[in-house]
Amino acid sequence: MQDGEHARMKLRTFLSCCALVFSTHALADVKPEAPREENKAANTSKSENDQSKEKPESEERKTPKDVSTKHAITLAGQRLEYTAVAGMLPIRDAEGKTKAEIFYIAYTKDGLNDLSQRPVTFSFNGGPGSSSVWMHLGLLGPRRVKLQDDGSAVPPPYQLVDNEYSLLDETDLVFVDPVGTGYSRATKADEAKNFYGVAEDARSVAEFIRLYVTQNTRWSSPKFLIGESYGTTRAAALSGELAQKHRMNLNGIMLVSTVLNFQTIWGGEGNDLPHVLYLPSYTATAWHHRKLAPDLQKLTIQEVLKQAEAFAMGEYLQGLMLGAALPEPQRKALVDKMARFTGVSAEWLDRANLRPGLERFSVELLREQRLQVGRFDSRYTGHVRNGLASSAEGDPSADAFFSPFASTFNQYVRSELKYVEDRPYEILASVGKWNWGAENDFVNVADTLAVAMTRNPFLKVHVSCGYTDMATPYFASHYTFNHLNVAPEIAKNITIDDYYAGHMMYLNLPDLAKQRADLVKFIRTASGR
Repeated sequence: MQDGEHARMKLRTFLSCCALVFSTHALADVKPEAPREENKAANTSKSENDQSKEKPESEERKTPKDVSTKHAITLAGQRLEYTAVAGMLPIRDAEGKTKAEIFYIAYTKDGLNDLSQRPVTFSFNGGPGSSSVWMHLGLLGPRRVKLQDDGSAVPPPYQLVDNEYSLLDETDLVFVDPVGTGYSRATKADEAKNFYGVAEDARSVAEFIRLYVTQNTRWSSPKFLIGESYGTTRAAALSGELAQKHRMNLNGIMLVSTVLNFQTIWGGEGNDLPHVLYLPSYTATAWHHRKLAPDLQKLTIQEVLKQAEAFAMGEYLQGLMLGAALPEPQRKALVDKMARFTGVSAEWLDRANLRPGLERFSVELLREQRLQVGRFDSRYTGHVRNGLASSAEGDPSADAFFSPFASTFNQYVRSELKYVEDRPYEILASVGKWNWGAENDFVNVADTLAVAMTRNPFLKVHVSCGYTDMATPYFASHYTFNHLNVAPEIAKNITIDDYYAGHMMYLNLPDLAKQRADLVKFIRTASGR
């Protein structure tokens, strides 16, 4: 990315304590804490003589060899034979020394001679610190985790089934685990920090993509990215890094549960925008749990959200902007209307100063039932131990699917893909301090994407949003793309589709079917087919 673009990619450094994608705390409520210092004492616990005897990690272990296996699946009524490759790609510095190894799993359709007509899609999730397992075994890959049809939990042990909604009939798929996630590691542990940051991460993943495309002769293929949550941040950053560093233009970018402008979700002091953009998600949650007034409850989800959006961007936004200058009669009317659209009491909203915050709303909506709603997906509920809790005690949606995905992947990679590795596969890694690239601002890679779309007017973008996503609210995504600084003709290349379920909307089978159809249409259009 160019220096000007890097300067715009800023975020409060304290955001590192609340990594977006798989944190169980709400961004709208968490207060900043000082960045944690590295434990220097641990580095001095051994004598220099002892340290000199230690072998580097690269000498202590040998990287497993890449493994290729053959498989078949039926998609859209057609048998499709494919090859799966699980392996590592080394990331080297200018002197050719390996600085890290990135683990990937690639699925390619067999029997093709002309790869210029066959798209290839690079997929990654978010975090920072998440492996690629979620979209791999939930949305895109040829195998998926079996849950209940609405995504609800099932008892262990867990199993995989063929994914009849896989996109493998439309595009080859490469699932990428950034450094520190999955099996991917820096060669030297103390150099891992060199990969932990918005720009640093984009550089290493872009280098992986360049290497894969080069080694597998895919420069002539239509190329796509798909990212989820912080993975959308990464995808937008990559749109600039790939084009500027490697001169690689993309055909399309698919964004699932998007955050490009962190100001839209981080409710720090003096930033009321997230409160406005979260309100329709509160409405969707209350509608799902039948906590709205009868006249609203009888409407479709789309109809009630249209009203909630108009209220949020109108009366509610104006009231927040007035602050203490809001006249008392107008404030009372505003509180009553907020209660109508959120399903919680006017008295409670008044005490919250019109700014409920996700952590508090999560336990307030169903307090009488002593339940809390999920953050990744507010359709899920879980019991609270403290009936007087003022904030969420966890995330019941995370509890429902974390173990099924971790368990099935660890079984799958060894038993079906034949990749033998004994060290842990980091489903969700703690990557430590993340370099957001600024001190007193919010990261905003929307401008990086806007520049990439302007310079490559053929680049198309698809955005998937979930109504009950409380981590990256759908209305914040709409806001971001409504404020993308591109020409009207370029804006026509953006497609936004909404789904009923939350952050991983594809766990809800009706949404998975719709999402496949939407993405198939997008890939075909962006590929020129």
